[in-house]
Amino acid sequence: MNTTRKRSPLSAIPGYSQNAVLQLIVASATGFITYHLIRVILLVVGLSEGYFATHFTPYVALPSIQQFGTKFWTVFTYGWTHDGFWVLFTNMVWLYAFGAVMQSLVGYKQVIPLFVYSLIVGGLFYECSQLLPVVSTAGYMVGAHAGVVGVATAILTLSPNYRFYLAPTFSIPIVVLAIIFYALMLVNINMHTPSLFMIAGGALTGFTYMMLLKNGKQPGMWIYNMFDRLSDMAEPDADKLREKNSRKRNEALSAYQARQNNQQRIDDILDKINRKGYNSLTQEEKDILIKASKDNNA
Repeated sequence: MNTTRKRSPLSAIPGYSQNAVLQLIVASATGFITYHLIRVILLVVGLSEGYFATHFTPYVALPSIQQFGTKFWTVFTYGWTHDGFWVLFTNMVWLYAFGAVMQSLVGYKQVIPLFVYSLIVGGLFYECSQLLPVVSTAGYMVGAHAGVVGVATAILTLSPNYRFYLAPTFSIPIVVLAIIFYALMLVNINMHTPSLFMIAGGALTGFTYMMLLKNGKQPGMWIYNMFDRLSDMAEPDADKLREKNSRKRNEALSAYQARQNNQQRIDDILDKINRKGYNSLTQEEKDILIKASKDNNA
């Protein structure tokens, strides 16, 4: 039996399984391709752009607050696709820049939970901001902006003096890079009020997550622990499977040996009867024969 755990083809990429930033980039690119591939397919079969916008986008993107009650799951989906390639590309470049630093300082298992938390909190801020009387109703929103902002803010909170070395004698303070990033992000969202709240939600999540981490908490490890348990349930690893099979073999062997020993004892008793007669048997030997007779008739 082949007991090797099935692996994703992407696991062949060196370091992929322990590179959370690369995993997020692959997931975001996959979401982007899937989203726009569905759009192209609908256009090819003769449906209009408007059909895609009204029958598919509302089930993926963050909607207006009036629709959020019936499409609450979009807070989990909106961050995994983007309207255009350039928005995806710039978000992933910034994610790589800040995420790689975070991964090197606190480990890869902190990146994905923070990114996901930032998307969720940012999405909720986007929706809740529309409840304010001074904020107008917002349209649909997609993009990983809140997640990237969360990672960037977490690094600033953790190590504000960190420097990017582009050459042995030339480096850029991460604070300067973050200021450029935040400025470009504000330009990208056109200072749209609900989007500003979304960015603020991502930043607050990044700050809170890193403060918890500094205080010895592990706010994201439960995600990895849960998936590890589910993976073990679905596909037991080779060591556990070998241990289970070995235990079953030992139990079967013990039962077989017990049957063999019992049969040998019965044969000895029958031989004694042939030599000395039934009356020569002890009470224990008679009980063994009676039990064997009952077992055979059962």
